[in-house]
Amino acid sequence: MLVGIMSDSHGDTVTTAQAVELLTQRGAKKLFHCGDICGADVLAELAGHDAAFVWGNCDAPSASLREYVATLGLPWPQEPVRMEIDGKRIAVCHGHEKEFRRAAEDPTLDYLFYGHTHRYADRRKGRCRIINPGALHRAAIKTVATLDLLADDLRFWRIDTGQEIR
Repeated sequence: MLVGIMSDSHGDTVTTAQAVELLTQRGAKKLFHCGDICGADVLAELAGHDAAFVWGNCDAPSASLREYVATLGLPWPQEPVRMEIDGKRIAVCHGHEKEFRRAAEDPTLDYLFYGHTHRYADRRKGRCRIINPGALHRAAIKTVATLDLLADDLRFWRIDTGQEIR
């Protein structure tokens, strides 16, 4: 399965919509948002997609937001979000929390997605591939990522041009 990864929208619904469109055009079947959503309108851009998200250090989840998330058909995040897809164990954090450091040490994970730094990154720690898709706000180049879980093929994409970063 091809998954799409994004992070750090900081309330920018226009760029988030562009990111969702780019990722789905590239074939992403599941979307992950790694936090700093900063607005219900950003979450609305994920509605209608198979998507999961986490809260970032700039987010302020509330009871009313929880009700709204339910109306969008999105799962409320238990952090870190953990799941298995195509036999691959995945965790999603924002990157600022203690759980991120713990997840980075988890020898059972295949992938750990995170945001927070506003810089795209790809590294390995043991068997785990730790991926930051970059940011959709406050970044010189706004980026997202696609990952083919079966082929372990990661690609970073520029939002402004839709082109792959090499």
